[in-house]
Amino acid sequence: MGKVAGIESSTTHTTIVVCDSETGAVVRQGQAPHPLEDGGKPTEIDPQAWLLSLGEAASGGVLEGVQAIGIAGQQQGLLALDAGGVTVRPALLRGDQRAQVQAADLAEELGGPSGWAEAVGAVPQAAYPVAKLRWLAQHEPAAAKRVAQVLLPHDWLVWQLLGQPARRTTDRGDASGTGYWSAATGEYRPDLVELALGHQVQLPDVLAPAEPAGQTPEGLLISAGTGDTMAAALGLGLGPGDAVVSLGTAGSVFAVHHEALKDPTGTITGYADATGRHLPLLQVRNAVRALRGTADLLGTDLAGLSELALKSTPGSYGLVLLPYLEGERTPDLPHTAGTLAGLRRDSMKPEHLARAAFEGMLCGLADALDVLRTKGVQVHRVFLLGAAAELPAVQAIAPALFNTLVVVPPAAEYAALGAARQAAWSLGTMLGSQPQHEPPQWQQAAARLLDPGDEAAVGSAVRQQYRAVRENTHPGAFDTLHA
Repeated sequence: MGKVAGIESSTTHTTIVVCDSETGAVVRQGQAPHPLEDGGKPTEIDPQAWLLSLGEAASGGVLEGVQAIGIAGQQQGLLALDAGGVTVRPALLRGDQRAQVQAADLAEELGGPSGWAEAVGAVPQAAYPVAKLRWLAQHEPAAAKRVAQVLLPHDWLVWQLLGQPARRTTDRGDASGTGYWSAATGEYRPDLVELALGHQVQLPDVLAPAEPAGQTPEGLLISAGTGDTMAAALGLGLGPGDAVVSLGTAGSVFAVHHEALKDPTGTITGYADATGRHLPLLQVRNAVRALRGTADLLGTDLAGLSELALKSTPGSYGLVLLPYLEGERTPDLPHTAGTLAGLRRDSMKPEHLARAAFEGMLCGLADALDVLRTKGVQVHRVFLLGAAAELPAVQAIAPALFNTLVVVPPAAEYAALGAARQAAWSLGTMLGSQPQHEPPQWQQAAARLLDPGDEAAVGSAVRQQYRAVRENTHPGAFDTLHA
């Protein structure tokens, strides 16, 4: 009975879980914050801080007896290295939005969204490494000229653990978020790196899902690693037919699919996963943001808003909230605002507005799920993630609106668990006890299962009411997405 470890290096902290390699049972855990100079959420950082945090999280013998390690890193960070492997500047992180202009410029230079969708399955955004490279070329040209190789955060951590070997590696999941690797072809587009930076650089080798990156000088196996989204999918045990709705201030919707999707509008991002499949993803700008705004308006908190909403009835007495408070990405309405429709004297009550906020948020996310469905993605289960998933109103309303089984998994370190599962996969493959085409089948924690049951017809009516207001307010907004 061996032990494996999964390490998640997020934007703020390092989490380690040590698991039984056969069952996935968690044996030990460790966590430590990243030392930040300004004490806040950084847009750039000296990557040595990640190693210091990792060392602290591993203190007290957390990694004792471990045979293999997997790493889940924050996606879309950029480490620019010179020919000797030294960073030319601090790492640029996912939350850095300074490259918005550069992302827009790059999009136009390749013929707009359709050109990028065809090339790499994703249209540049400020967070993407390809946009960061253009920003670096324009704002720090001296540093940009020294760049000879680029890595993502998880790539760099793997390279450090292996003792900085000559070979640098990554995996297809994390590579699919760079803007210069195509999940459809499985190949880099070095011409896009040159378009952004002005010259070619060395890119890390893309490993197969179960292929190890190497062994440490002490003989510890290091798996390929991946991005945090892909690691979380692996930790949750997602497979074909599974989708995830993540409820943050904004929201995201993604699903496991057998092939890469090319969306000429650029709304769907064509991520790869960590198993050889794909994770087409859509972003929604307004999720819990709409709930918090409504709660503030009604002088309560999210728990109070949920309690109010359950005093109303499906359809909110005809009240419909289009929750596009900060514009919207799905559908593409960047400059719009929210809409409250259906006001009548009998609907002007706090409980109806509260329920309209929940129904509006969930209908917006259901719209995104439908975009995936129209592209041939099967959705038989929806995993609800985020603290808001625990709200009683969300759990009461979501199954009928999504019209499928809803799974609310217990809180856990899923990205770190996914990294550990990948480590067990690589270890088993090396030892001949695990096939290369599928990860080990770990026992999943008991989750809450919510079936729409007899409420499916009610949910359909609520969605039709929402759709009528949306189409009247923003006619044709979804036409190209459903084409």
